[in-house]
Amino acid sequence: MSTMTIEQLGDALAGLSLKDAVELGKYMKDKYGIEAAAGGAVMMAAPAAGGAAKAEEKSSFDVILKAVDAAKKIGVIKAVREVTGLGLAEAKAFVDAPGKPVKQGLDKAEAEKLKKSLEEAGATIELA
Repeated sequence: MSTMTIEQLGDALAGLSLKDAVELGKYMKDKYGIEAAAGGAVMMAAPAAGGAAKAEEKSSFDVILKAVDAAKKIGVIKAVREVTGLGLAEAKAFVDAPGKPVKQGLDKAEAEKLKKSLEEAGATIELA
């Protein structure tokens, strides 16, 4: 990409004919998912990854241990060991310091299955 300044880019956009502006709008929509706002004077980006439309399309999930029921701590340690392959001491240390991902980059079905399993053992889980 050239090293065009913001001012140069703005001047170039302001100098577009109506036909060229329409073609630019179509190109930005097709290539980058950016659509003109109502009225067409301002360009507006599509929703970011945190937006409602993208949240439904999310394909990779992290299973995060948020808290542990003290009465069921041993069961959670066992479940974490099974899932992660950690040793007893490492799994206990992991469970004693919640807030970390148990597994990352899972598809939705795997993440939901793991969440259910850990919650049944006594953990509070968040999918991110």
